[in-house]
Amino acid sequence: MLDIKMIRQNAAEIKQRLATRGVKAETIDKLIAEDQKRRELVVDSETLRQKRNEVSEAIAAAKRNKQDASQQITDMKEVGAKIKALEEELKAIEASVKDMAARLPNLPNPTIPVGPDEDSNVEIKVVGEPRKFDFEPKPHWEIGENLDILDFERGAKVSGSRFLFYKGLGAKLERAVYNFMLDEHEKEGYTEILPPYLVNGASMFGTSQFPKFKEDVFQIQGQDLTLIPTAEVPLTNYYRDEIIPDEKLPVYFTALSPAFRSEAGSAGRDTRGLIRLHQFNKVEMVKYCKPENSYDELEKMTKNAGSILEKLGLPYHIITLSTGDMGFSAAMTHDLEVWIPAQNMYREISSCSNCEDFQARRAHIQYRDENGKLQFVHTLNGSGLAVGRTVAAILENYQNEDGTVNVPQALQPYMHGVEVIK
Repeated sequence: MLDIKMIRQNAAEIKQRLATRGVKAETIDKLIAEDQKRRELVVDSETLRQKRNEVSEAIAAAKRNKQDASQQITDMKEVGAKIKALEEELKAIEASVKDMAARLPNLPNPTIPVGPDEDSNVEIKVVGEPRKFDFEPKPHWEIGENLDILDFERGAKVSGSRFLFYKGLGAKLERAVYNFMLDEHEKEGYTEILPPYLVNGASMFGTSQFPKFKEDVFQIQGQDLTLIPTAEVPLTNYYRDEIIPDEKLPVYFTALSPAFRSEAGSAGRDTRGLIRLHQFNKVEMVKYCKPENSYDELEKMTKNAGSILEKLGLPYHIITLSTGDMGFSAAMTHDLEVWIPAQNMYREISSCSNCEDFQARRAHIQYRDENGKLQFVHTLNGSGLAVGRTVAAILENYQNEDGTVNVPQALQPYMHGVEVIK
């Protein structure tokens, strides 16, 4: 969440920067006007409380002097009624201001490309060369079904569209991929966490999924519980409403978890295969750090994600997302996209984002600086990696003409020596 005081004091700049993210100037004007009304009501409330104190003292003095205090008592009742009405109005407008502010996206870093959509993203690095096939490469779902390791038909029968069963060596490959990722991140200094898969509304608010993106998640009816859309939510809320000791920073967490997405608005997109599912496994990276280090930490996180792809021998590139394509809570995002041969294109497999203090302000995560003053930490998150998409990339990039698939050397120890999936 953005600091309302900062918005008020830098309105012109905020309007200009948020305009690149599709926020209209009148939205900012309305928020500032509501906040001004809130501040005026606070002053009125304090004035009435002061008057109530004065009347209370007058009543006490009259009683001590055995004087008639009926008029003061009447005044006290009137003041009390005004205070109650004003407090109700203030409570309503405070909720309105908070809701309006909560729906504003983060300020984009001034250095990122400005543009309305993905066409404005900028490629910053290419790693590896796409394999040249001497046969027509098959899509991963066809490979998986022919090898009897992916069963989309029964997944749809049991659960619905965009679900599947991993089977036999398919299940083993998925397990090998995420265990390899977790081990690699542990080497890089991340602490492995096994988080809860259901979180409360305060946690969803803390990482910015609520209130704006409720239609994108699965909620438990009648309870304040939501299936996590990413392990970013429980990992980032680990320190919610806490002050992290200075000596602990930076904190690195990694976790494997299922991710549950309703995929609202994605009808007709990636209806086949592992690219866009309602449930998929993902290894997540989350960092808490001091503000002065957060962009160095973003580069390290991006490198951590890329290292997984390099060790798996998968070609990829890195792009910096434009203002119009970036996620709601991010100030800067580097996407890693892996090469998918059957589609003849790169597809996203990780987004590494610096959210600066946007999430920490919502979740009240702080530390004390060298002067002992409370400051908000900066939070970062990134996929390290989306497991199903990694499996898809392996099946397509390592496929053979006879329908078999070679297992990347880095995964063979996790596959108990299996070198080829037949």
